[in-house]
Amino acid sequence: IVVLNWDLAEQILELGVTPVGMPDIAGYKEWVSKPGVPAEVQDIGTRVEPNYEKIAALKPDVIIFASPQADLQSKLERIAPVLFYQTFSASHDNAQAAIDNFLNLAGVVNRQELAEHKLKAMADKLGDVKQRLLLAYDGELPKVTTMRFASTTSVFLYGGNSMPEYALKQLGIKPALDLPVTQWGIVQKRISDLHTITDGTVLYFEPFDKKQALSRSRLWQSMPFVRGKRVNSVATSWSYGGAMSIQSIAEGITESLLALAAKSNEMSAN
Repeated sequence: IVVLNWDLAEQILELGVTPVGMPDIAGYKEWVSKPGVPAEVQDIGTRVEPNYEKIAALKPDVIIFASPQADLQSKLERIAPVLFYQTFSASHDNAQAAIDNFLNLAGVVNRQELAEHKLKAMADKLGDVKQRLLLAYDGELPKVTTMRFASTTSVFLYGGNSMPEYALKQLGIKPALDLPVTQWGIVQKRISDLHTITDGTVLYFEPFDKKQALSRSRLWQSMPFVRGKRVNSVATSWSYGGAMSIQSIAEGITESLLALAAKSNEMSAN
């Protein structure tokens, strides 16, 4: 199998199958993080401009691709049979599409039982971490908005149809900002637009390498959630991923919120 998109590569790896090739492995390791990529997997270029000669040399039985590679289908079909899976669209529920694709891919690689087991284990895990949060917050969970920094002055906010908001719903958490449904579940805003989050909590996903510059930003420091110490980072997890990324996101959000709860309790005690 050659997989041309990170979310599908993640799904295949989660099913215990090692693809012969996938794109931008270094980028995957930085942004997606897990599951890990075995050393024998070959890098076949970028997600939008793969190396056709390298793909052909790998002699795949099938090439799996997604909407970012849709215009490459005719070229890919000259190399091997292709399978197309669309996860992200404004016309459907992205999280449910990721779960459906996981089950469909499991059928392709004969791992249906494993897929069902993993989905059941994820549901159980989400229930467990939800209870940990309810305990830490005395049953009153905060409203939360999640985001990624685009720069020190603008952010990508996760709203309707995003994986992070789906994870928040599974944890019983409501959004601090109501945002529209979009294809990728994101809306880009300037940091100055976040002043309306007066009593909510803001969590931002790693990696973000400009924390020192941000700490010197008067605009950032003036935000209500920053002044109220209701902001924290979330460990790297891919917000445009497959079914199991929902669990990674939820666990990251949980650990971040538990850390905030602990700090708040320390401040109250002092």
